[in-house]
Amino acid sequence: MDILTDVLDRVRLSGTLLFHYELGRPWSLALPRLPDAVFHYLSRGSAIVAIEDGRELRMGAGDFVLIARGEPHRLCSPGSGQRAKPFPLLNLDRRPAHLGVISHGGEGKPLSTMICGYFSLPRPARSSVLELLPPILHLRPAADHEWLETILQRLVNESTIPRPGQRGVLSRITEVLFVEVLRSWIKSLRPGEGGWLGAIADPHIGKALQLIHECRERHWTLRELGRRAGLGRSAFSARFTQLVGQPMHSYLVARRMEEAAFMLESSDNAVARIATRVGYETTSAFSKVFRRHHGVSPARYRKAHKSRHSRSSSRRA
Repeated sequence: MDILTDVLDRVRLSGTLLFHYELGRPWSLALPRLPDAVFHYLSRGSAIVAIEDGRELRMGAGDFVLIARGEPHRLCSPGSGQRAKPFPLLNLDRRPAHLGVISHGGEGKPLSTMICGYFSLPRPARSSVLELLPPILHLRPAADHEWLETILQRLVNESTIPRPGQRGVLSRITEVLFVEVLRSWIKSLRPGEGGWLGAIADPHIGKALQLIHECRERHWTLRELGRRAGLGRSAFSARFTQLVGQPMHSYLVARRMEEAAFMLESSDNAVARIATRVGYETTSAFSKVFRRHHGVSPARYRKAHKSRHSRSSSRRA
């Protein structure tokens, strides 16, 4: 089983909101705190990204920056742009990229061209991929990053002319972009970094994670899972906690609760059947753990999801 695919299939990653700017010096744009992960791709020129806590980084042509938890931040031209009063990006003409490049800022050269968008998880969890990423992820041009410009240009091109299935194609391209960003980040991790994403590469813990994802309903013990992973109970327990960032049982429960939430959203199965599918012998035991994990009962969770889905469908109509 591909663990990353398994997780992404269940969290329903979305996004695809895309804007294309051409910025003349001096320029400065401010973004408020947002509920989603925001990305910026600088195809030409240079820029400064400044986070509210004082962190700054410089972007050059071909750089990609992901603000993983939507922190307030400012984008500006180097030098004079840092002194300019920031203009709220959400007040800027934000026509989608397919309606043309939006110009902003002064008349100074060189111009900077930037594509902005976001990744969204409708129900982020403590161990979700966005929570595992660093607050700011900065990818620079490299021989193995040619995919970045190719995917982003494909996003813009797909948006150019309305065609059948366009919304679905854009959504899937965005998913591919997100997976490629994750792959690039995972490749840079050292042992013990990145939570369960980084632990996938470990020969012992990676095997254990695969077994958990394949059989969430199984009543795994440390001894049995450790034996299957090729380690003794104590060594396995310590290694799992060190690499994943939480004890094995906590991770197993989190995966069960994410699977349960997915089934509540995507099926009409009775709560009792879902409880059995994720490894609980009684509905009451399952509901207690589900409420502790998600903050509401399974029935209320399903009702709230259907209500959100109905409102979203009405807006699209």
